[in-house]
Amino acid sequence: MNLKSVPKVELHLHLEGAAPPSFIRGLAQEKSISLDGVFTEDGGYRFEDFTQFLRVYEAACTVLKSPEDFYRLTKAVLENSREQGVVYTEAFLSPDFCGGGDLAAWRDYADAIEDAAGSEPEIEMRGVITCIRHFGPEQAKTAAVCAVETMGDFITGFGMGGDESVGHQGDYAYSFDMAREAGLGLTTHAGEWGGAESVREALDDLSVSRIGHGVQSIDDPALVERLAEDEIHLEVCPGSNVALGVYPSWDAHPIERLRKAGVLLSVSTDDPPFFHTDLSSEYDRLNAVFDWDIDRFFQVNKMAMDAAFCDKKTRDKIIKILETAND
Repeated sequence: MNLKSVPKVELHLHLEGAAPPSFIRGLAQEKSISLDGVFTEDGGYRFEDFTQFLRVYEAACTVLKSPEDFYRLTKAVLENSREQGVVYTEAFLSPDFCGGGDLAAWRDYADAIEDAAGSEPEIEMRGVITCIRHFGPEQAKTAAVCAVETMGDFITGFGMGGDESVGHQGDYAYSFDMAREAGLGLTTHAGEWGGAESVREALDDLSVSRIGHGVQSIDDPALVERLAEDEIHLEVCPGSNVALGVYPSWDAHPIERLRKAGVLLSVSTDDPPFFHTDLSSEYDRLNAVFDWDIDRFFQVNKMAMDAAFCDKKTRDKIIKILETAND
């Protein structure tokens, strides 16, 4: 089964985390920046656990110093996505890595990223501004301000990534309330490392419509039922979860159990070069392990577009592409 040509929708992709290692190495050489310990001997990103992954991620981001760098990065990421058949993608963008949270600087970065996205007409891209949880609630407010002040056709959502062990979801309620009042779509990472309870916190304290990962919800049957009943969408990244050791293998991953329980979900790659994956590879594994076929992928991509942070015209356009391919 050739799944590479299937039109795909991706809702959970960190822009910096999708940077090809060769791209980061090239920028480091251009700028004479040392990245000791970031790469393996074969040129991939070096990490052994989630904590080291965060350190390497942030070290790689130190070479991204200008709007032009992010323009080039966005182009490189979208070219890879296009090769995987992606027709709609939402990228997590952090003002903390784009001008240190300064609003004036962020505007320049956001414009550069949007310009790069506009140069790839085969893919519709939207930006979801994310605060970084382990940077703390006060810093999160600056990211929320950046999101609200630059929202529009391109910046359409607000969320939170980072280390789930730091604080509680509710600590960031001010930032999420600000984004909600402005009309931005809301998502947050939960249930990747923080257990099912972190998903409950996200729903109760932040009132998000989507959860990044959320897979540990499977350990709480009542929560799974709530997710299904309230139509909360999970942005599931199976390859990431297996690579980081959230689950020991694809066979053990709960994506199919969640789907069968009626939970709305989609498939994404998170930080694909870190986990030696791409969206076509994710589809191949889902087909091999859970026997997902073309119709199942269509259903999942339709769920993704129903949950996407975009306008109706864009949603209808992408759904039409999915339906045409599935006829």
